[in-house]
Amino acid sequence: MTKQQPTPAPTAARTLPGQAPAAPPPGPAPSAPRRITGAVIDALLALVCGAAAGAALGIKVVDGVAELRLAPATGAAALAGAVAFSLVNHVLLTAACRASLGKLLTGLRVVRAADGGRPGLARLTGRWVFGFYWAVVAVPLHVASDSDVQQQDAVGLRVVRRPA
Repeated sequence: MTKQQPTPAPTAARTLPGQAPAAPPPGPAPSAPRRITGAVIDALLALVCGAAAGAALGIKVVDGVAELRLAPATGAAALAGAVAFSLVNHVLLTAACRASLGKLLTGLRVVRAADGGRPGLARLTGRWVFGFYWAVVAVPLHVASDSDVQQQDAVGLRVVRRPA
């Protein structure tokens, strides 16, 4: 009868003396419907805030009667309001809470892909800018070509499900 040698641990799990242990994985990937629902909620909130900003600028009171006058300034205010809300929601709120309003409602959060840590403002801003590119360029191309390519997380950040 021969004595069996113990099997060594996988290389990725080993840590050398003086070396920090490997970081845990960032978390489970969310389903596509959950991710899309969070994005749709965020987009609708930005549109509503933009419409409110445009309406606020376009309301004129004449002889005690409030009128909504549409003008180029009204459209510019609506666009500025939507972009400002999107920036606050996706960058500042995510920096504070690790998730935008839509992600909070759908049980998601944004983490660093490398170690699952809290994302910084620079990466969140880069992710926000990438989101505009994705919405304006990539989504129409995928829809037109009937592609099944999935959105990739940008600038070293990932969207994961929040722990229960």
